Amino acid sequence: MFQFTISIFLSAFLLFQVQPMIGKFILPWFGGTPAVWSTAMLFFQVFLTGGYAYAYWLVKQKRQGWIHAGLLTLTSALLIALGVGWPSPVTPSADWKPAIGLEMPIPQLFILLTISVGLPYFVLAANSPLMQAWFSALFPKQSYARLYSLSNIGSLTGLLAYPLIIEPSLSLQSQGWAWSVGFLVFAVLVGWVGLSAQDRQRPVDTDRKSKVTGEKPTISMMALWVILGAIASVFLLATTNQITQEVAVIPFLWILPLALYLLSFILAFSDGPWIQRRLYALLFALSSLAVLYAQANTETLNIILQIVAYSALLFLACMIAHGELYLLRPASAHLTTFYLMVSVGGALGGIFVNLVAPFIFTGYWEFYLAWLLVFIILIVSLLPRWDQPRIRSGVLWASFVVATLAIMVAFNPYSDALVAVRNFYGVIRVREWQSPNGLGDGNTMVHGATVHGIQYSSSELRNEPTTYYSHGSGIGLVLLNHPKHGTGMRVGVLGLGVGTVAVYAEEGDVYRFYEINPVVVDYANGKGGYFSFLKDSKAEVTVVTDDARLALERELAEGELQDFDVLLLDTFSSDSIPVHLITKEAFGIYLRHLDHDGILAVHVSNRHIDLYPVLFGLAQEYGLASLVVDAPAQTGTDAYPTRYAILSPNPASLKIPELQVHAAALDNSFGTVRLWTDDYSNLFQILR
Repeated sequence: MFQFTISIFLSAFLLFQVQPMIGKFILPWFGGTPAVWSTAMLFFQVFLTGGYAYAYWLVKQKRQGWIHAGLLTLTSALLIALGVGWPSPVTPSADWKPAIGLEMPIPQLFILLTISVGLPYFVLAANSPLMQAWFSALFPKQSYARLYSLSNIGSLTGLLAYPLIIEPSLSLQSQGWAWSVGFLVFAVLVGWVGLSAQDRQRPVDTDRKSKVTGEKPTISMMALWVILGAIASVFLLATTNQITQEVAVIPFLWILPLALYLLSFILAFSDGPWIQRRLYALLFALSSLAVLYAQANTETLNIILQIVAYSALLFLACMIAHGELYLLRPASAHLTTFYLMVSVGGALGGIFVNLVAPFIFTGYWEFYLAWLLVFIILIVSLLPRWDQPRIRSGVLWASFVVATLAIMVAFNPYSDALVAVRNFYGVIRVREWQSPNGLGDGNTMVHGATVHGIQYSSSELRNEPTTYYSHGSGIGLVLLNHPKHGTGMRVGVLGLGVGTVAVYAEEGDVYRFYEINPVVVDYANGKGGYFSFLKDSKAEVTVVTDDARLALERELAEGELQDFDVLLLDTFSSDSIPVHLITKEAFGIYLRHLDHDGILAVHVSNRHIDLYPVLFGLAQEYGLASLVVDAPAQTGTDAYPTRYAILSPNPASLKIPELQVHAAALDNSFGTVRLWTDDYSNLFQILR
């Protein structure tokens, strides 16, 4: 019994350590968007299904112990070989960074993940059902449900240990080596268990065969397992997208929903008093009201309370779905089939969110789809006459199809949008807009909760900078009063929006924008005739369609130093800034592209996050002179309140009188935090 317990716990721990580790490692390579984690989750769900399918096949083989030992040996040899050429056996070298300007990088993500962690993850995924099958064969009178719960405890422990212990203590390279050593220990242990179990297994006695095998699962029952697993998976991924779109692309905010998902599995399969349909129906209804309230008060409600509301809704939804799975679990002889069908459902949910929803929905409507389906689960489970698997599976599958079609018809496109486009990087909407200050109408581009720019329709105001880029904003003060203004200034902008800052250009200036989302580039360049800032600009304008950091790294490697006089970091994704663009390593790249007198302006206006302490740490690290410009909304204009940090390696560059009047020193009065690096960032230190 002891060896089964250790092997299951260790495999689950390693399984959920590698997910946030490799997710954080590849995040900067693919633009730092929430879709990177969502795609990684799809990969893990697919390989989990593959592992369960392998376990389902293996337990039917005569020499299963030897077969599995051979696979463990092959995987261990692969890890050792990769460790020779890579920084660690599971963290690829820089040669594997993606090509420039990928519009849909999902295939590249899958290839990278397959090569780096695919086979080890596959083996780890197979371990839990395999160990439970061997355990049930050796100890047929004991329940396997507790081993399943133990597996989820190991998963949850591994997942939570990452942000709390592993991430703050070890570099990514060290994490990769430590994880690989853990896998080698696991391989030796499981190889021994498998060979021992193979030698000790005996055929089941005829007298007790029916008790052990139970009834063979029907097609309807297996379909019900699949749809319940799929609904929980869709809810998990959709909730993760909701949270990370509105806060920041930081691994802990990926980990929290996944941890709640695993906790629901632990409780549901613990043989305890956790399956309470009527209680969950009441709590789910109350948490639904809380989320609706949070959505109606996004701008004023504390972000912690918003996360709590979404998390409660997710946890209860998973308890409802996983509780039904527990009640529908089969006899031990069919447990590999059960796990396989549940994992197929999880993979189908991931496929729907990542590969189907972006093409049929123009918003993140899968969240509301899953929300509705959980209510339907409650209805069919609370009505006894609908409790038959055939009826329940039919109702749920039909509801899924009908609700999906209804959402496609009702919400595509957005009723108030001229254009609504969803792709890997989010949902971009172009709307008609009316000035609240009576200055006329125009068009606006919106990404999630963030306005990416506004342009007036009238010729008199068409080139007037508004929103976060007005004359009184930090970037407006820098560009209008820079000593090189009007004399051939070189300006770099990380984040395009509608290209508003191009209005500050004069003849002979060079403006170079970096934007990862090709949809944003298309509309800023004039598609549809909604925006013309770039077309009307007096500068020589270039737009690089790629992740800004990767593009600047590539230019450094090719010897193309940009020598920017001003470099603006304005990389909002909804209400967040991708963390990989505001670390020590990222700033090292930016500073190499700055002229020796250059100015780095960082736009940090945010409802929920205060980045001034992070920027203070970066300024201290690089010895930069630094100021902050907090500009209030300007009466009678369409300028928003803004926050900018203005930094330079040359203190004299910030001695611009017009800037000094509106600025304050960036010092420790704004708070201090540990220096952010590619290996370390901490969201909770800077939440408002």
